[in-house]
Amino acid sequence: MKKFILAALAASVAFSPMAAAPALAAPQQHQNDRGNHYGQQQRKIVVKKVVKRTPARSYRSNWRKGERFDYHQARNYRQIDYRQHRNLKAPPRGYRYVQSGNDAVLIGITSGIIAAVIAGALN
Repeated sequence: MKKFILAALAASVAFSPMAAAPALAAPQQHQNDRGNHYGQQQRKIVVKKVVKRTPARSYRSNWRKGERFDYHQARNYRQIDYRQHRNLKAPPRGYRYVQSGNDAVLIGITSGIIAAVIAGALN
C-alpha cells in the first residue's frame, strides 16, 4: 500500500506544471577556460589514507636448549657483556649471551641455536 501511495505521489509531482517551472527558470551555464561551468561546484577528490596497525608481538619467555633463537620473539632483546654480571661465565668461542626479559640466553653466533638458558640471571 505504501508503494502505491508513493508511486502516485511521485507521478503527480512529476507531471504537475509547477515541477517544470524551476527547470525552465534555471540560470544559463557558461564554460570558463578551465572547462568548469559557472554555478557548479568544483569536484574535490578525497584520498583516503588507510593506516594499518601492526599486531602486538607475542614474546616468548620459555626458551629451551637446542631451539633456534629468534630475536623478534625475545622481550627486551640485546647482547649483554658477561663481565657485568656475577653469575655468567665467559662464553665459549663462537657463542654470545643475549638478554630476553630477565633471562640470559647463550646462543651460537652463526647458527642461532640456544646452548644454555640461565633463568632470572639479570634481575
